[in-house]
Amino acid sequence: MNIIFVSSNLARSKSITLGRNQAIALILGWAVLPVIIALGLYYSMLSGNPMQPAKKTAHLQENLNAMAARLGQLQAQVLRLDAVGERLAKHFGLPEQEFDFRKQPGQGGAETQAPQYQLNAHQLEHELAMFDRQLEKRSESLSVLEAMTLRERVAKSTFPTLQPVSAGWFSSNYGWRLDPFSGKQAFHEGVDFMAETGTPIRAAAGGVVVYSDYHPQYGNMITIDHGNGMASRYAHASKRLVRIDDIVLQGQKIAEVGNTGRSTGPHLHFEVLSNGTPQNPARYLKIAG
Repeated sequence: MNIIFVSSNLARSKSITLGRNQAIALILGWAVLPVIIALGLYYSMLSGNPMQPAKKTAHLQENLNAMAARLGQLQAQVLRLDAVGERLAKHFGLPEQEFDFRKQPGQGGAETQAPQYQLNAHQLEHELAMFDRQLEKRSESLSVLEAMTLRERVAKSTFPTLQPVSAGWFSSNYGWRLDPFSGKQAFHEGVDFMAETGTPIRAAAGGVVVYSDYHPQYGNMITIDHGNGMASRYAHASKRLVRIDDIVLQGQKIAEVGNTGRSTGPHLHFEVLSNGTPQNPARYLKIAG
């Protein structure tokens, strides 16, 4: 292979004769030169900012981790709302098919002709943040509603509405009556339930036992404080089953019917007091039949 050099600075042209191996090396050198130049430029770019690809990857991973954590928080919020919603639905007796929180609400509609766009990472993060705030507000509202419902339930359970014995009729009503011992007009501060000795006496409402002892007039007597100034009294029992400071639940057996104290026969004398003043128990009790 002959290479001829021609130049105005040379008096005459010069030629160089290359052997076969030298010619092949030269051709390969010219072919590889653009690749070498490109690699050199890429290396110079990397050497000018060696951490850029690593930083970009780390930044993307950091955003993914943050979104995954946010998604986990939103899922927890949804589970909490589901649980609260189910409890409220059961409390208010709402139909299960209308409030099945495990089913996805139906959605649909005609395909819009308006322009649509893809959310970028920043917009998606903004939407997630807004959704998170909306869930938090709804969760707080439902929690307040549940707390109010719970207080209402507790208030009902501490209100003397449960009939203390299974008997369905009074042998003596609340109010003025002829006293069975003196035969004179006297005010009866409770109601008398006709029942056999040993019949279970149950707490008309939950509360704290503030009296459990033998009384000269009432015989074996128990008084339960229900809070908010409300109390109930159970007299003439044959047996007392609770002590002072015991906490009792509505419907719990606290004594047995008897004939102790100022009594003409087995029965339960039952009183309801508001701030110490006797009330008509019939206004509170759910009388059977």
